[in-house]
Amino acid sequence: MMRINQTVLKEFILVGFSVYPHLLHFVPFFFFFCAIYLLTLLENALIVFTIWLTPSLHRPMYFFLGHLSFLELWYINVTIPRLLAAFLTQDSRVSYVGCMTQLYFFIALACTECVLLAVMAYDRYLAICGPLHYPSLMPSSLATRLAAASWGSGFFSSMMKLLFISQLSYCGPNIINHFFCDISPLLNLTCSDKEQAELVDFLLALVMILLPLLAVVSSYAAIIAAILRVPTSRGRRKAFSTCATHLAVVVIYYSSTLFTYARPRAMYTFNHNKIISVLYTVIVPSLNPAIYCLRNKEVKEAFRKAVVGRCHYPKDVPD
Repeated sequence: MMRINQTVLKEFILVGFSVYPHLLHFVPFFFFFCAIYLLTLLENALIVFTIWLTPSLHRPMYFFLGHLSFLELWYINVTIPRLLAAFLTQDSRVSYVGCMTQLYFFIALACTECVLLAVMAYDRYLAICGPLHYPSLMPSSLATRLAAASWGSGFFSSMMKLLFISQLSYCGPNIINHFFCDISPLLNLTCSDKEQAELVDFLLALVMILLPLLAVVSSYAAIIAAILRVPTSRGRRKAFSTCATHLAVVVIYYSSTLFTYARPRAMYTFNHNKIISVLYTVIVPSLNPAIYCLRNKEVKEAFRKAVVGRCHYPKDVPD
């Protein structure tokens, strides 16, 4: 039976980057990440706005891209403000309930993104390897169910992890060596038996990260095999360029999350872990809009008509 919650601590102290004195109050870093935050916020908001307003983009591929951009909007608002605060203050305090709430949404959004990226890779596999049958293989009803399954599995996985973590007792110390509440730092602060919570966390991390990664790798392997059969070298180069950028983001995201979470035991040294966390909490969300949407001619054209055109022309004006 799980232990009844015997929490003694009422709050935790996030030390952020105070272990790196040269980074604390380092203004260029603060403004750099602040610029990334605002740019990512604007990019994803515009993509969601454009897809929503453009009927021609109401197709499975852009439907998934819209979900990804909406997820990134939520994701960066959970993580980046904490990162910015870590550059300004030596430490910050968060209540026990606030820490658990932050942890729940962070895990839920991270797991949802893992599954959603796998769904998007599968969608591209169907479109590229079976274009004639794609409308029947990926109808809008299936796309809706896959998107709902991505969100549902992410939030359910997070709920299961938090169920076990919240049963642990925290008696002190209350110092979390991170810029947000994460699993490993919390597990290492508990004064009760954490073996069961560690096992659940490890198994769910494998299911929610490793299985989607295998689906992504399998889908792109099939896509690359199909690209190699393209008769023209120009067509192959263009297709490889697109796939390479997609794979680069996927590799960065999955490798950093696997390194951080797919471990049978909680990590005891976190300084390097904070740097790795920046990859999947800041860098990947900032790259996703440019790679998945803003390089897409159809999205750029729709954006021009939906935003620029509406600002300057009351009616559609021929080019």
